[in-house]
Amino acid sequence: MTKNFRFNLSETAGALGDYGTLLPLVVGVAAVTEANLSHILFFFALSYLATGIYYQLPVPVEPMKAIGVAALAGTLTVGEIAGAGIITGVILLIVAITGSIHYIKKAVPTCVVRGIQVGLALTLMREAFDFVISDWQLGLLSLGLVLVFSLAPLLDISALMVLALGVGVGVYYHGLPSLTILSWPGVVIPSAGELWSGFWHGSLPQVPLTLGNAVLATSLIIKDLFEKDVPEKKLLMSMSFMCLVASPLGGFPMCHGAGGLAAQYRFGARTGGSNIISGVILLGVALFFASPELLNIIPYGALGALLFFSGVELMKSAIKTDHALITVVTGGMAFWWGLPEAFGLMLAYYWSAKYLESARYFRNC
Repeated sequence: MTKNFRFNLSETAGALGDYGTLLPLVVGVAAVTEANLSHILFFFALSYLATGIYYQLPVPVEPMKAIGVAALAGTLTVGEIAGAGIITGVILLIVAITGSIHYIKKAVPTCVVRGIQVGLALTLMREAFDFVISDWQLGLLSLGLVLVFSLAPLLDISALMVLALGVGVGVYYHGLPSLTILSWPGVVIPSAGELWSGFWHGSLPQVPLTLGNAVLATSLIIKDLFEKDVPEKKLLMSMSFMCLVASPLGGFPMCHGAGGLAAQYRFGARTGGSNIISGVILLGVALFFASPELLNIIPYGALGALLFFSGVELMKSAIKTDHALITVVTGGMAFWWGLPEAFGLMLAYYWSAKYLESARYFRNC
């Protein structure tokens, strides 16, 4: 055990912190499409193990949300999901190897990135509220449990306790999920039409979100929380690799994310050991229990509590802005209209104002 890899209760609790985002989305995608949940979780497990070793930090692995939302809405088929993942992976790889991310970083003021964090934090808390309301008794109990650990001078294992409580309630009412043995993933080769549809409905809205949240905001929050510099190129390369390997083999397009990092940190993750623990847990589920019944044994009330406090942790980082007005405006737009739209509009305003030599609001960003 080293300072970069710890395996204890705190790291285990942190490993579970982002499940409130991960599980509902991937189980939902498997339920509405023909995607194989075992294969999806298998590649998440491998990616968590790899990123834990690679970064030696709790850098999260999350489903790409814009692609996930399109899949849940019935817009994308399995072939189109694979196409979206492949094209997004290629775009991220090009941005990384050409060094374009350095120009993008210079073009994006920090206060706008902080605004994206605000919008994401508010979105997480809204989703958490919906989860808690749908299962209000367990949700309020779970919120109270996390709050007690937040205020008391105790080792914060609230994520462990909340998930244990949720699983206990879920098993009591629904029983254990069916035993499902992982089959060997097959190759998914998208047609030209599926590549185009995947690009148009998945990659196009996903790339701005990935650049804003999974690259710039994630690098920024790593510096906030761990006082370490993780180059944006490194994040781009690992996300590209995950997408290009998993997508054609039945996995789901994956990225990093500021919200997931805030979640893992909030519940105790401090080293790469947390990612390794999460990878081992997901691997066990993928091998034996990855049926659509899985979500039944982790009630939404418990997931909502974890999601809410993840949003709070992200907000703490977001308010470290040098220009509150721009950050608040960007966050409000991101919350109401969507992260990619807010990112694009605020950048358009910034550069038009700068061109007109009237960007006084951005001088401190």
